Amino acid sequence: MIVWLNGAFSAGKTSTAKELTELIPGSTLYDPEVMGGLLRHLLPPKRMGEVGDFQDLPIWRRLVVDAAVALLAEVGGVLVVPMTLLRQEYRDEIFGGLAARRIPVHHVLLTADETILRARIAGREEFEDDPERSEAVRRWAFDHLAPYREALPWLCADAFVVDTGALTPREAAGRIAEAVRTGAAGACEIVQTPEPTAETLAAGVLLFDEEDRFLLVDPTYKPGWEFPGGVVEPGEAPARAGMREVAEEIGIELPAVPRLLVVDWEPPSPPGYGGLRLLFDGGRLTGAEARRLLLPGSELRGWRFVTEDEAASLLPPVRLSRLRWALRARERGRPINLEAGVPVE
Repeated sequence: MIVWLNGAFSAGKTSTAKELTELIPGSTLYDPEVMGGLLRHLLPPKRMGEVGDFQDLPIWRRLVVDAAVALLAEVGGVLVVPMTLLRQEYRDEIFGGLAARRIPVHHVLLTADETILRARIAGREEFEDDPERSEAVRRWAFDHLAPYREALPWLCADAFVVDTGALTPREAAGRIAEAVRTGAAGACEIVQTPEPTAETLAAGVLLFDEEDRFLLVDPTYKPGWEFPGGVVEPGEAPARAGMREVAEEIGIELPAVPRLLVVDWEPPSPPGYGGLRLLFDGGRLTGAEARRLLLPGSELRGWRFVTEDEAASLLPPVRLSRLRWALRARERGRPINLEAGVPVE
């Protein structure tokens, strides 16, 4: 189990986390900040210079999950994690990765009035022997108050909130420990999709609206938008799997078996195993049908109908290439065979 302490800089995450490890038997402090320092030694300076924050590095988000899994396997018990996550898609990716390994996460938000946060930040000296470095940290913390304010709506809806404005770290830790014990701070309800252990067969479905735009969904458990669909179960026909996934994901029962558009072989790219990806034409939805779309909050965060140009900013490159050839196949009236998103002549 993981107790994840989120919140703005100076909300009291680290000090509360240390107290919390004394109140939860068998718990261990795990600070993903160290992964950022590690990457500064592992990655070329050019790659580090391409991002403003190490959280923007996909390798950091994966390492956070993998290290948590390894640490729990080593010491067991509970991990207490003090780490700010202000981008919902990063929270989804990390918590989804943990959920895929059957590790429940209790998400706790430490909050305080902004005037209190500003006073705490102004009074901090991170490096007593290096005033310039301490000032740089303070500026960084002040700059992140605006993103914190913007993230508050989804944070408050997602997490168990503890206002630390008038609490000592020990008092805040006591409230969190009690909330975890009683279930008030329940485990995050995010989809649990097991990590593949071999190549997979997946079926996606393109659904069109009356303006000939197609539907994309925003999964909570991985980065990037996706087509409705999912992994084909053993013994299941791929087209039927696409129909099942559409019904489960968005509540739409397709009246007929969808027509195949593309078969795409996705090569293994460690740690992924790749496999066959099929994309089907699910036909056109009326306006009334589109308005009846339902989303399971634990699996999908949102949906939207988009044009091909709009999809370019939402889909990862391999899915975008698959989409474009699927649209060409729909125009031509015959399926196209792809390998890594490229037609096979």
